[in-house]
Amino acid sequence: MCRLLDYSKGLGFMTISPDVLFSVAGFPVTNTVVSTVFVDVILAFVAFFVSKTASLKPTRFQNVLEIIVDYFHSTTSEIAGKKVDFIYPWVLTFFLFILISNFIGELPGFEEAFTVSTKNSQEVSLFRTVASDLNFTLAIAVISVVLAMLKSIKYIGIKGYISRFISFKMFPIFLFVGTLEFINEFTKVVGLSFRLFGNMFAGSSVIETVYHSIAFLIVPVPFVALELMIAVIQAMVFAMLTMAFMHIMTENADH
Repeated sequence: MCRLLDYSKGLGFMTISPDVLFSVAGFPVTNTVVSTVFVDVILAFVAFFVSKTASLKPTRFQNVLEIIVDYFHSTTSEIAGKKVDFIYPWVLTFFLFILISNFIGELPGFEEAFTVSTKNSQEVSLFRTVASDLNFTLAIAVISVVLAMLKSIKYIGIKGYISRFISFKMFPIFLFVGTLEFINEFTKVVGLSFRLFGNMFAGSSVIETVYHSIAFLIVPVPFVALELMIAVIQAMVFAMLTMAFMHIMTENADH
């Protein structure tokens, strides 16, 4: 994917394709991959810290986490009912990962603070906003949709899953609806990935442009505040759509 998007070089401060830092067994490691690992470490540390410090008299940090956890659990329970136990953990995981990666990407100097030299002796950023890489957004979109498919097969059976696309009723309208359902599985991936990528790439480009212009001395705060709000909204949208897809796919097609 990175090679296919190399035509974008030179469009501005941020290019569509991430920078390749080095290769491991022939696989390119980009700055967005490094950022992804960095976010994973943060999430692991937070989980470990909370598990060791959680108490009946919570701190402000624990209160914030409990509010987030309770909100997603109650919302998933209202929509999915008894299926909350297997849907909710995935929804919360998607939200937290996307939220933290988006927040970190909006920090001033995140992409300029550390640079490394590539094999071509070119100085590139060590970090880059994770969701500004189409490879990443496509990957989590595929995970979301495939996960919904697997849960559907588990809970309504292989016949019930196939009946969404191939009707056993001899009516042309059901065949047409089944075809639309099949196409919809692919449009889910496109919709989830490009929505997140488009918003975060555009936001990161705007922020980087602001920090490299005279506007940095005048109006950086409104831009950052706007992008932080968008970061929350995009994480929420992705998580909620995942919850809706999993709930719908685990319902019998006749319902």
